[in-house]
Amino acid sequence: MKISLVIHGPEVIDSGEAEIVLEKLSCIGEVETQLGGTMGKTAVLDAGLENVIDISRHLKPSACIESFFETSDLVCLLNRGKTPETGMIFGAKVASRLKDPEKKPLIQIESPGCTSGKLIPLNKKAGSYIEKLSEAFGLPAEKLLSFHNPVSRENVSKTGKARIIREISGVFPGENILVNGLVIGKALSSGVRIIAENGFIISIEGGEIKEHGLEKLHNYEKRDPVDLAGAWVKSGDIRRSNSLLPDARKEDPSARKSGPISWAGAGTGKVVLIDHDAENSYELASGAKLAVTIGDDTTAIAGDILFRLGIPIIGITDGDCDNVTCETKIFPGSVVLRLIEGSDDIVGKRVKQELLRGQDSAVFENLFAFKEDVLKLAELSIEAVFEY
Repeated sequence: MKISLVIHGPEVIDSGEAEIVLEKLSCIGEVETQLGGTMGKTAVLDAGLENVIDISRHLKPSACIESFFETSDLVCLLNRGKTPETGMIFGAKVASRLKDPEKKPLIQIESPGCTSGKLIPLNKKAGSYIEKLSEAFGLPAEKLLSFHNPVSRENVSKTGKARIIREISGVFPGENILVNGLVIGKALSSGVRIIAENGFIISIEGGEIKEHGLEKLHNYEKRDPVDLAGAWVKSGDIRRSNSLLPDARKEDPSARKSGPISWAGAGTGKVVLIDHDAENSYELASGAKLAVTIGDDTTAIAGDILFRLGIPIIGITDGDCDNVTCETKIFPGSVVLRLIEGSDDIVGKRVKQELLRGQDSAVFENLFAFKEDVLKLAELSIEAVFEY
């Protein structure tokens, strides 16, 4: 039997559950594994599992499942939700996005290392395999769940605007609210609904808006609308855990492809700009020798990702950090600028327009000279410079 496993999120990898699940599934059949989503890539590298779990593609879990439907006898979705409720809602939501949800048996393995762990059939065909997996994992099996759509639509009669309301489940008061990886507010209660009209978020019921986050989301003066119904929406941290595995390589300099950058002899190389798009750092930094990161959270997340790839950064921050991830690392030789409040985006735009000629990447003959040019652009706004 050919079994395909889609792994979602870093927590199930950091906890060691992914390796255990892979081992048990391998006793049942031939297993192929792929990561669904982005942030789990960091955990895969930390655990040294990049040769076991395919992280080469950037696909949503539903897209991974549909790809596996073509080649597998059984598809499993491995997840560790923040709570049992959010885990079950996540699985039902993924299944609801499938074009042909009954094509192959689909079972969710939810939090297998926790007392609340369970197996959840995500379609009717799963019934033929659920008992076998329940015995193999020692987990109870739930009944087939109905999907509650968190998105509702209505027309505002007075203005004629199309309104979308997006509910978020499993929210804890005080958590950040993120849309497409950007913090757009903070939860004040466990019941949170984001409201958008004609593609622009106008309020958060049960929470407070972070105006600067909305500016970033809608691309400042360009005022780009956002498809709230299809957006990546979550609450809490992007990565809630660090690896608990004894062989995690996050602290191991020998796992890096190169040593610290020597600015004096940095020479030629490709520079990439990562501007409030940290979750796509793997793809954006392909072939880069240096990255410029814009924003406090972007610098923390992208810096941590690029640490594993041996790529230094020039971080441009202004102290407006939302702490969306746990302890992070930055590659030796990196430089992080702390600017006066509200200046990081302004300097970031100047770097793109004046140094990168309006592009998101460019090749420079002298990376040291490029760094000095960035410092010169930012000098009137610099409060501190941190060298790593």
